[in-house]
Amino acid sequence: DRAEEQRRHHDIMPYIDDSPASSPRLGSKSRGSRDTLSSGSLESSKSLDAEKGLEMRKWVLSGILASEETYLGQLEALLLPMKPLKAAATTSQPVLTVTQIETIFFKVAELYEIHKEFYDGLLPRVQQWNHQQRVGDLFQRLANQLGLYRAFVDNYEVAVETAEKCSQANSQFAEISEVNSLFCRLFSPWGVGRCPPPLQDLLKHTPPSHPDHPLLQDALRISQNFLSSINEEITPRRQSMTVKKGEHRQLLKDSFMVELVEGARKLRHVFLFTDLLLCAKLKKMTGGKSQQYDCKWYIPLADLAFQNVDESDSCPIPQVPDEDIDAMKIKISQIKNEIQREKANKGGKLVERLRKKLCEQESLLLLTSPCMAFRVHNRNGKSYTFLISSDYERAEWREAIREQQKKRECLAVAPCCECLLTVCVFFPCSDDESPGLYGFLNVIVHSASGLKQSLNLYCTLEVDSFGYFVNKAKTRVYRDTTEPNWNEEFEIELEGSQTLRLLCYEKCYNKSKLNREDGENSDRIVAKSQIQLDPQALPGKDWQRTVVSMNGIEVKLSMKFTSREFSLKRMPSRKQTGVFGVKISTVTKRERSKVPYIVRQCVEEVERRGMEEVGIYRVSGVATDIQALKVAFDANDKDVSVMMSEMDVNAIAGTLKLYFRELPEPLFTDELYPSFAGGIGQQDPRQPHVAHQHGGQLVTRGHVTGMGRTLM
Repeated sequence: DRAEEQRRHHDIMPYIDDSPASSPRLGSKSRGSRDTLSSGSLESSKSLDAEKGLEMRKWVLSGILASEETYLGQLEALLLPMKPLKAAATTSQPVLTVTQIETIFFKVAELYEIHKEFYDGLLPRVQQWNHQQRVGDLFQRLANQLGLYRAFVDNYEVAVETAEKCSQANSQFAEISEVNSLFCRLFSPWGVGRCPPPLQDLLKHTPPSHPDHPLLQDALRISQNFLSSINEEITPRRQSMTVKKGEHRQLLKDSFMVELVEGARKLRHVFLFTDLLLCAKLKKMTGGKSQQYDCKWYIPLADLAFQNVDESDSCPIPQVPDEDIDAMKIKISQIKNEIQREKANKGGKLVERLRKKLCEQESLLLLTSPCMAFRVHNRNGKSYTFLISSDYERAEWREAIREQQKKRECLAVAPCCECLLTVCVFFPCSDDESPGLYGFLNVIVHSASGLKQSLNLYCTLEVDSFGYFVNKAKTRVYRDTTEPNWNEEFEIELEGSQTLRLLCYEKCYNKSKLNREDGENSDRIVAKSQIQLDPQALPGKDWQRTVVSMNGIEVKLSMKFTSREFSLKRMPSRKQTGVFGVKISTVTKRERSKVPYIVRQCVEEVERRGMEEVGIYRVSGVATDIQALKVAFDANDKDVSVMMSEMDVNAIAGTLKLYFRELPEPLFTDELYPSFAGGIGQQDPRQPHVAHQHGGQLVTRGHVTGMGRTLM
């Protein structure tokens, strides 16, 4: 929906959105927490829900105010050059004639007035908020004035054509247009695509008994009828895919990416249009000014190619240590917990500050985490490198670009690059009440069928985590077969995850046939698909079998989900002679060592073979290998070191994680964890060490040395 809204907002001949725009995202409690309520507490819950719904009205209206403020800023900026142009029109040396000015800026001043009236009426009511506050009359009045947009729509193409002709004929007007981004500003009145503001969201949180309810319903009805009638007129004019100057350009795909510029990471918003790929930077605006994009570069699709790594002299990709990424995730989780506490205490202002801080931290994580190169090349110029966290996403971008290139030969791009608009920005910041799953997902990749020829096939699994996708597991390569049978189990940690992605690759061993595109993965993606992780559908005890169909290939999977609450329950081992589930102090005393043997062996093997691996403790190892190592360590098998040397290094890292997870008491004990967390949060770099030392005085020697050996 968000991409569709942006597409409608970007086009040269825009498409008016007849569905309500998105309001600020508001978290909702899970259904499961309400299923077991007694009849007495149910009434209390309904009362609390009603109270929360009324409070949500204020949050929705606050979002509408912010949106209107941005929109008014766009219209003000568009009106700015109109006044001096009108004044000059009556002199002996006019830049434009009065007729040309009226054509280009037709109805813009009137649109500004009706939205200014709406904003000025809404602002004091939100500032003096109470649950009985009425705003429905303002929305009804705004909806009744939408007829102004019809006049603007009817004149729109003439206005754009007139502005272009005047720019070509008059260098002074061309300069004014460039300085004031006139061609971009002309799109601002198309905010009708999100006006009236998100009435459905407001209605959702307005009780039927509230006086605003019938007024908002009427405003929604008027708006939808108007927008539907406009769409019926515009849709036939949008059918042509040929892109010429002044004709229809459509947004096909967009997302935030990281661009590698002279070895530095830069956050960019990348847009794929019907005729070009455009890279833009979101400008930092102050003083309540509207947000704008700065176009960094664009490549016509006719000139775009995917760069061959052998031709590339690009600089190496800067890697961010896994521990830094994990520290960011911990900080994000802490901020989310703070938000929940403050929301319970109704600390509105502090919640907003925390949400801003959360967005900043997630932006930083988005900037630092991707490390997979996606290179594009302009046949008439230079090359560009993006960093993406998911091979699935990289493949989607390639497919979308190639598909559009095949549709028809793209014509010349208008040099003014009208497609880059000032748009409503949807930055990918997660809600503080993410609806995703937290815990562990066990996945068994059984087999694949439907292959038309024998391949060397393997699969990878990706899940979304903190707003971006990461690779979590990889099967072994099943060689030269049409029916691979892996039967490999993986345990994947979920952190607010909602989607599981499955990718099938053909392993290429012949160097002369390597697919060197992008230079990062020589193997070819044969098929890919994704599964939505529904908490209601995923079983907690029994395995759920499913078949994933993609490109004629069927892959059989089994899945089982364990919630975070259950997975964190620590159960002591029934077998005190083992090491898993046994206290560290017991194991070290038995082994007469400061650090358990399992920790030493696993860390040494990881240091020997895994230092070059990306995400060594993040990517899941094969569950059967991990269980085999667990049994061997519990039985004090003398051949365990030989077993480890023959296993994948991710299985060894997974064994170490499993050992720490099954400790009866965590390595950072419950009693002292607040001291450690407080120490990490200190501004003085010397203070964390003080906190650690203080905590270390109260922790067993085995815990201290175990922490030290692991952190080293």
